[in-house]
Amino acid sequence: MKKSSVRNLTIASLLVAMGIIIPMVMPRITIGPASFTLASHVPVFLAMFFSPSVALIVSLGTGFGFFISATPIIALRAFSHLLFAVIGAFYLRKHPTIVLAKHKFVLFNGRFQLFNFVIGLIHSAAELAVVSVFFTMGNLPETYYTQGYLYSIFLLMGIGGLIHSLIDYNIAYFVANALSKQFDIPVFSQAKKLEQAKVAILPQEIKPQQ
Repeated sequence: MKKSSVRNLTIASLLVAMGIIIPMVMPRITIGPASFTLASHVPVFLAMFFSPSVALIVSLGTGFGFFISATPIIALRAFSHLLFAVIGAFYLRKHPTIVLAKHKFVLFNGRFQLFNFVIGLIHSAAELAVVSVFFTMGNLPETYYTQGYLYSIFLLMGIGGLIHSLIDYNIAYFVANALSKQFDIPVFSQAKKLEQAKVAILPQEIKPQQ
């Protein structure tokens, strides 16, 4: 138990560090006045494949990290990830087989992408709520008010944020799936065990009647 806790804490620490560094080094797409950094949410999504506690630590860790290194609005948006990360981690723990693609490419796995979409909605809605508060208080750059709420906040931050989330989650999945072939990633390990157990039971269910 103690060994598992130390392992989870180490993984969470590495993911927190990645979560703070990635926005500094990865390419950024700017659609004025909003900007989207590729893979900026990947560490939080990766944490979901380990456990709810790791997801919680990574969300809090990146939030505190951005309070030190970035603006309050960026930090609060990072803290809002706590909502989708913990919900997603609990769902993956309860339904781990969702990560097993029935097709060669997970992009064609309807159940997996439905989960991705729901998590994306929670993700973008939480960030949209944070930005809306700052918009209402008049604490955003003038360009946001020039473009208006519908375009600069709802369309760019809301819809754009949803698309950003969908892309980053798929990146996180491909990374986690590749790593799971060499390392123990709990959701993938549990999914494989359940699938193997299902295959072992199946022959007994189809035995011909006497």
